[in-house]
Amino acid sequence: MDFSLAWQKLNQIGRDLMLALPNIVFGLVVFVGFILLARGVRALVQRVTRSKKNNHNLSVLLSRLAYVAMLVLGVLVTVTIILPGFTPASLVSALGVGGIAIGFAFKDIFQNFLAGILLLLTEPFKIGDQIKYKDFEGTVEDIQTRATAIKTYDGRRVIIPNAELFTNAVTVNTAYDKRRLQYDVGIGYGDDIARARELMLEAMRETAGVLQDPAPDALVMDLAESSVNIRARWWVDPPRQADVLDAQDKVLEAIKNKLSKNGIDLPFPTRQILFHDQTEATDGNRRQQREGWPGGQGDVPPARAAGGPPAPAQPAEPPQ
Repeated sequence: MDFSLAWQKLNQIGRDLMLALPNIVFGLVVFVGFILLARGVRALVQRVTRSKKNNHNLSVLLSRLAYVAMLVLGVLVTVTIILPGFTPASLVSALGVGGIAIGFAFKDIFQNFLAGILLLLTEPFKIGDQIKYKDFEGTVEDIQTRATAIKTYDGRRVIIPNAELFTNAVTVNTAYDKRRLQYDVGIGYGDDIARARELMLEAMRETAGVLQDPAPDALVMDLAESSVNIRARWWVDPPRQADVLDAQDKVLEAIKNKLSKNGIDLPFPTRQILFHDQTEATDGNRRQQREGWPGGQGDVPPARAAGGPPAPAQPAEPPQ
């Protein structure tokens, strides 16, 4: 077996490697220099962004982007030094249609990445804010380039893609310092509305945690089937969920105790059922209380089942 051809190939590879060795060493030195430069740029970006804007997450994001950009530039320069025939233009042309296919494959990733950057730049909400998105509500823990993590009030973590948060409606409960709460309280139809309103306002003003400015108010909202509904509204500060629940608990307890102490009825839903016995001799006699008609005067004839005589025909009386 003749190994001369293989030996010649190995010799050629060795000679080419020795010729390229200075370029490889110089390229590695340049790449190490770019790594050190990237670290310096990252530290500089962190210092500048933190001094201009109090947003730790945005500072970390921009510093990482600067670091990765310097590393990519370092790789391109290093490859150009080691392979003199290589240029960035040749890399782009080599990718060709493959680059387009990669772009379509990673479309969602790029979309979430850009949405994350825009969320960090525009800041519709920040880390520590309490937000509500669809069925999820909680405290923002982290805003990454791909997704945002929130901690729900019952201690679970939800990961939401940034593209959804950027393109859909999000409720930020802690966007402002104050928040208004409300609750409908039903009183009886026989109660004095003005007196009940006065008692509810007094109860809210006496409750700890309820702001006096803006002042609480009480509005009649509905004449319901069993009650007159009055909406109690009050403001709290801060508007975090724990403070909201605590204020609502105290306000509702104070209103209930205040109304009950002063004789204001808090009715529960009631339903009246009228039985219509077709065997009675009084069918059609509106002198009795029947189906909402007022009861008339006079004796009530007995039912046919009791052996009583048939009732004489009498004209029906209209409601009073």
